[in-house]
Amino acid sequence: MNEPVRPLLIVVSGMSGSGKSVALHTLEDLDFFCTDNLPAELLPRFVTAIGGADSARQRLAVGIDVRSGTIDLARIPEWLSAVGDLGIDYKLVFFDTRDEVLLKRYSDTRRRHPLSHDGLSLADAIRLERQAMRPLLAIADLVMDTSELNVHQMRRLVLTELGIEAQQGMSLLFESFAYKRGLPADADFVFDARALPNPHWDTRLRPLSGRDAGVRDFLDADPATQAFVAQVTAFLDDWVPRFESGTRSYFTVAFGCTGGRHRSVYLAETMARHFRDAGRDAVLTFHRELE
Repeated sequence: MNEPVRPLLIVVSGMSGSGKSVALHTLEDLDFFCTDNLPAELLPRFVTAIGGADSARQRLAVGIDVRSGTIDLARIPEWLSAVGDLGIDYKLVFFDTRDEVLLKRYSDTRRRHPLSHDGLSLADAIRLERQAMRPLLAIADLVMDTSELNVHQMRRLVLTELGIEAQQGMSLLFESFAYKRGLPADADFVFDARALPNPHWDTRLRPLSGRDAGVRDFLDADPATQAFVAQVTAFLDDWVPRFESGTRSYFTVAFGCTGGRHRSVYLAETMARHFRDAGRDAVLTFHRELE
């Protein structure tokens, strides 16, 4: 008789700007119950409330980092031990990136570092954070260096290093993009949605994205869009399984339009929903121009 599968908690931590949000989004797409910026001292109570042995939520992921405060971080081993005492398996995954890469990422995105206050420079904030994060780095079950990785590679690293694809089979990623910013370099199939009606020209829909009900209703009601959806769905239903093998762990289907906000997002979400409804667990989405 097989033993029941123990609940699993993945603690996502590491340097700000190293890809922790990408990891949490990836796990969320794989049906993990995810929460970010959890105060570290609440970890045992969170697990008890959300993912106990009798809960339907058997896979949890939380983001804990320097925003919790340095005192909390020093007590992480104590709280992880308490989680283990509850009968829940856990992994602490630490995302790291070289300082010069972090400086460039913050410069490119113009994000504010969580410790850059009271006149503290970005370089000093990164240095202070690295010092504060040493206790977590020392006890991490897995350290992932994302210095040379793009978003797609980060997602794949999460899947492969955590062994999730071995449980779920081949992972499908449906991506949206804008042609004006170039094609995704690692897409297996690319579909051009620029021939479809563009919600951008409706002033009510322009501020929205393909995730929003107004844009969905607009495209759901369009015969050309629905013909496109039906034909692409039939094509993918036929061909995606043919790429599935013991060595193929991921497959990317990309949809492009002019701005990457409306038609391509709608199509990526529609296809992801179709394959999830068909019983696939490892179905992810990524909207390049939104994220």
